[in-house]
Amino acid sequence: MKLSRLGNKFSSNIGIVELMNELGKALSENKDMIMMGGGNPSHIPEVQNYLRKSMTALLNSESHFETMLGDYDGPKGNLKFRQALAALLNNLYDWDIDEDNIALTPGSQSAFFSLFNIFGGSDCNGQVKKILFPITPEYIGYGDAAIEDDVFTSRRPKIEHIDKHTFKYHVDFDNLAIDEDIAAICVSRPTNPTGNVITDDEIKQLEEIAKEHDIPLIIDNAYGAPFPGIIFTDIESRWNKSLVMCLSLSKLGMPGARTGIVIADKPIINTLASMNSVMSLAPGSFGAELALDLIKTQDIIKLSSEVIKPYYQKKATQAIKLLHTHLPPDIPWHIHKAEGAMFLWLWFENLPISSQELYERLKNKNVLVVSGHHFFPGLKEDNWPHRHECIRMTYSSEDSLVEKGIQIIAEEINSLYN
Repeated sequence: MKLSRLGNKFSSNIGIVELMNELGKALSENKDMIMMGGGNPSHIPEVQNYLRKSMTALLNSESHFETMLGDYDGPKGNLKFRQALAALLNNLYDWDIDEDNIALTPGSQSAFFSLFNIFGGSDCNGQVKKILFPITPEYIGYGDAAIEDDVFTSRRPKIEHIDKHTFKYHVDFDNLAIDEDIAAICVSRPTNPTGNVITDDEIKQLEEIAKEHDIPLIIDNAYGAPFPGIIFTDIESRWNKSLVMCLSLSKLGMPGARTGIVIADKPIINTLASMNSVMSLAPGSFGAELALDLIKTQDIIKLSSEVIKPYYQKKATQAIKLLHTHLPPDIPWHIHKAEGAMFLWLWFENLPISSQELYERLKNKNVLVVSGHHFFPGLKEDNWPHRHECIRMTYSSEDSLVEKGIQIIAEEINSLYN
C-alpha cells in the first residue's frame, strides 16, 4: 500500500501518539501501574456532582436532550454557549467580544491543528511560514500538528535558580530573533509540562513583538484563566485582535466531551469555522450543552476558584513536600516552580543516563512518567544536555499512589547518582 507524504507522516512515530498509546496500553495491561504520566484530570467530587446534575436536567428537559443529540450546530459551535461565554468574558475582563469572536472545536488538540495550519506552512510564494514557540519545554501535542514539515521552531529558555532545588524558566528575549519566516507565536499558560506561568511582562513583550511583525500571539489557556483556574499566581487576562486565546472544558473535568474554545478576531474565527465544516461538519454539542448552565450563571468561575484551584494547589504542595522528603539534598535535583497545571517538572542535573532510559527503568518498576525530551518541539539542538535530564510527572492521581510513585522515583534516582 502506497501512502501520501501526509499518510507517511502520520504512520511514523509521533510523540503525542506514542504517549497516548503507551498510557492506554499500560492502563489496560497492568493494573498495578502507577499512572504519573498522563494529563487526565482528577475526578473531583464537587465537579462531578455539578455535571451529574446538569446531565440529569438535560435528560429531564422537554427538548434540550433531543436537540443536543439530534441537530447539528453551526460550524462555529453551539450558539447559546458562545453567547453566554462572550457575556461572561466581557463581564469579567471587559473584552468587548461577541459570539462571532468565538468558535468551538472537537477539543483543544483539534483547535491547534487548525490554527497551526491556518498560519503555518507554505504561503502563496512557496515560502514555508513557521510557528514560533519562544520558550521550551512546551506541550508535546504541538510538535506534529502541522501538515507540512519543518513548520515549528523554538528557543531555549533562561533558567532562574530560585533556591537549591527550585527553578523557573523565562523567555530569553536577547535571543528571540523574529524574521519574515515567522507566521505566529504560541505559548501555553500555565505550561504543560512544566507548570510555568509566563509573566505578565513577558506576555506584553511578546504581544508587542507580534504586533510589530503583524502576526498573532496564540495563548493556550487549557489549564488557566478564567477556567479551570489551575493557576497558582495572579495574572492579567488580556485580549485584543492580535491575540488568539484558547480555552478548554477538558481540565474542568470533561476530557471525554472534547470541547475546545478559540477566541479571536472574526476573520480568524470564520476561517476556523470553515475548517470545522470540512473536517467534521460541526463541533459536537454535548460538552457545550452540559456546561451551558455553568457558563450562563457564571458558576464556572466560582467552581474554578473555590474548588478546582485549591484542590490541585494542595496536591502540588503535598507532592513537592514528598519529593523533598525522599530525594537526598546532596543530589542536584530541581523542581520547576509549581505555578499551575497538574504536573511537576523534575530536572536531574548531570543525570547519569538519559531521561528516556530513566522512563524505561521506572516503567519496569510500575511507575509511568514521561521523558522530558518529548517536550521540545521545534528545537533543533538535540545536544543540549538539559532536554535529556528532565521528566514530567502528574500529581492528579490518588494521594497514596502519588506518594508511592515518588518513593520509587527517589529510590531510582538515589541509586543512579550513588
